[in-house]
Amino acid sequence: MLPARRFLPSLSLLAAFEAAARTGSITAAAKELDLTQSAVSRQIKALESQIGVDLFVRERQTIRLTVAGESYAHEIREALRRISSASLNLRANPRGGTLNLAILPTFGARWLAPRLGRFLDANPGITINLVTRLSPFDFRLDAIDAAIHFGQPIWPGAELTLLMKETTIPACSPAFKAAHKIEQPADLLNVPLLHLTTRPDAWEKWFARSGVHAESVHGMLFDQFATASQAAMGGLGVALLPVFLIREELRRGELVPAIDKEVESSERYYLAYSRERANYPPLVAFRNWIVEEAEREPQGQVREPSPAL
Repeated sequence: MLPARRFLPSLSLLAAFEAAARTGSITAAAKELDLTQSAVSRQIKALESQIGVDLFVRERQTIRLTVAGESYAHEIREALRRISSASLNLRANPRGGTLNLAILPTFGARWLAPRLGRFLDANPGITINLVTRLSPFDFRLDAIDAAIHFGQPIWPGAELTLLMKETTIPACSPAFKAAHKIEQPADLLNVPLLHLTTRPDAWEKWFARSGVHAESVHGMLFDQFATASQAAMGGLGVALLPVFLIREELRRGELVPAIDKEVESSERYYLAYSRERANYPPLVAFRNWIVEEAEREPQGQVREPSPAL
């Protein structure tokens, strides 16, 4: 149920207030909105009267936001942005629907984007907008319908659909491997290791599952797999990388296993979405499609068959 009318000011009043708050000037706001200064002043005063709060301190020919006004401006600006975005999406795709999807950058670029054409071909009325998010957020406060999540099946206020597991392998350039004597997992403690900031204990977990005692493993930090894999190809060290994201580099020989030991991650990939949007048609279509795509993803390295002797 919508709140009382007195708490739902008209868009014209809110637009006048937001413009004045952002520019810090009635004159600038009037020019932006193609109104007179007196019209903008009247709209702001009408808004203050309607909600019963002073939003500006008026000093001679200048204005400045009150503390309450600053907080209100932030909320109203975001609300107007979301209304504008919804209107733009509807105009761009009036007969279908729009799915706003948050992605993990390397997963989105390497795995999802090359496959999206098949989804769009099968669902011509749906438009997908992609944004990057590295960690969980509150779906109630963001205009996003769903997100790709890697980790444990935990996301407050959201439902999760399992997509696939992940297998990782220590990878480096062929030249780096040739320059270092790496024959067993413990040998990796003696070479530079590359770390992902979103998985700070990944190497410790890999060593533990490989039977190697390792504490406080340090090295260069990266915020994305893409840069970590490029650094590994550049000979900066060994990166612990998901096999399915570097399959082409392994096939081309740009990366090689430093130790040919794959370890399955305890975390999984999920599609997260708010419960309120669970039955939204574009989301239902995308969820069904991406689950099928994930089921076809092979695990581990895809090796060429050995030549017959």
